[in-house]
Amino acid sequence: MRKLLLASALGTLAVPAFAQDAVTLQLKWVTQAQFAGYYAAQEQGFYDEENLDVTILPGGPDVAPTQVIAGGGADVIVEWMPAALAAREAGVPLVNIAQPFDASGMQLTCWADTGIESPEDFPNHTLGVWFSGNEYPFLSWMSQLGVATDGKDEDGVEVLKQGFNVDPLIQRQADCISTMTYNEYGQVLDAGVTPEELVNFKYEDQGVATLEDGLYVLEENLQDPAFVDRMARFVRASMRGWEWAKENPEEAAQIVLDNDETGAQTIEHQTRMMGEIAKLITDADPALDPAAYERTVATLMAGGSAPVISATPEGAWTAAVTDAAKAQ
Repeated sequence: MRKLLLASALGTLAVPAFAQDAVTLQLKWVTQAQFAGYYAAQEQGFYDEENLDVTILPGGPDVAPTQVIAGGGADVIVEWMPAALAAREAGVPLVNIAQPFDASGMQLTCWADTGIESPEDFPNHTLGVWFSGNEYPFLSWMSQLGVATDGKDEDGVEVLKQGFNVDPLIQRQADCISTMTYNEYGQVLDAGVTPEELVNFKYEDQGVATLEDGLYVLEENLQDPAFVDRMARFVRASMRGWEWAKENPEEAAQIVLDNDETGAQTIEHQTRMMGEIAKLITDADPALDPAAYERTVATLMAGGSAPVISATPEGAWTAAVTDAAKAQ
């Protein structure tokens, strides 16, 4: 009997453990509730259930996701479509495989006492704009309005290269600044400004919104069925994470804080951010909406003499991954 038990134990030990498939995700920005769904999927074991070992890399002002993936540092990235399509045209063959965010959170936030009541009032004012790829939607919008961006006069605006903070508005260096509904706008309010003192122009409301926070991979990798399968499992688990985060905003905010190595975030700000992020993820289906894609392309090509992209992209998105995610 002892020999049988020993043989049984050895036999059990001899069974090999199946290694999880590794996935490295590069985020567009620092650890915050903007990416809560991915952290929640990791914390709740959704990736484990799909046999995935996911490494989440935070971004920051000095991190360009398109460069990270081009250099082999990630399998998949979170990126805004303007930057992704511009990179594709420049030679980095990025392909959108899923679009968790249905709506844009980008807006211009202005002091109401400047007299700006509509976009037609922008000329002769100073507008703060993020760069590093985030300027593309703004420049396309100004081009469509016929507003020059090379100086403040009756036909143009002065563009202030805005840091990733709200100081230019608070210090009156700019009449308007770029904000996200889920982040910087809250920072302005936290600085003691009331909503009545502000006027917001959401890109979504102005018809110039472009797709944000999509998932992108390199085109060549999609030729590998095993990679497509791995991404399908990743997308499916990630969307489970997003649905969980939307249903449990305070717990999701805490998970974000637990993963923030900088210690710069607060539970109050992250909980509020999660609430606003939930408004941008209105559909549990992560498949890209072709109409939203075409709108984004049209916006980016409507730049007059300086369009963000010069030609309609070919092969810039695929439904292969989301279709596989639904089929499994």
